[in-house]
Amino acid sequence: MEKKRKSKLKKTILLTVGIILTVNAVVMFFTSNFNIGLLFALLLGLSFVLYGAFLDKARDKLPAWLRTAYFACVSVLLVFVMFLLSYGLSDTVSGKEDALIVLGSGIRGELLTQGLKKRLDAAIDCYEENQNLLIVVSGGQGPQEDITEALAMERYLISQGIPQESIIKEEKATSTYENFVNSKSILDSRFKGEYEVAFVSNEYHIYRASSLARISGFETVTHTHSNTMWYTLVPSTLRETLAVVKLWIFRN
Repeated sequence: MEKKRKSKLKKTILLTVGIILTVNAVVMFFTSNFNIGLLFALLLGLSFVLYGAFLDKARDKLPAWLRTAYFACVSVLLVFVMFLLSYGLSDTVSGKEDALIVLGSGIRGELLTQGLKKRLDAAIDCYEENQNLLIVVSGGQGPQEDITEALAMERYLISQGIPQESIIKEEKATSTYENFVNSKSILDSRFKGEYEVAFVSNEYHIYRASSLARISGFETVTHTHSNTMWYTLVPSTLRETLAVVKLWIFRN
């Protein structure tokens, strides 16, 4: 009886989590730009649903090592996602930086996503503390975007009262690495000497972005974060996990 109760609880948990992940991914397919994180989230959700629905058969048909490996991978993934989130929540900005790079994220047509708007709101908070701050908005134009991300970001900042002369657009970057490389080139020519720089991104992105900032040539760079919308958290962190693995292998 106790074994049946545990099996039923396990099945319920798997099905519940799987259905939530699957529905979330499907909804986001229609409400946001496609990315590999959405596909990853959908596959993970479906694997939970299938495992839960056929739990008894899986126990009979699948070898123990394969079932153990499945849950071990899920556990490692969960731990790593928690690491990314906790790392990004620890801001290091001093308020004395000369420049702040706002890393681009997807827009829809000409409209900012909520995630990108939160990054810009965090940049505005930094500017209000230090009005000598130069804000670099960095992001090119993607396949589902009518204008560059940098232009959309500049428009938002100006609408919120940030002077246009305090904003520099970097409109060619298509990756985080290019965000930093291109922004560094602009800032090097602007300051002609030493300067302090920070960047802002979502908390899950801070770890990788910090590494890429150093790889791109910034000796020291501080950071501040914006919080991720709950309904984008799973696909965003799954996508980021794959990107971190790519960083470790290819260093960009």
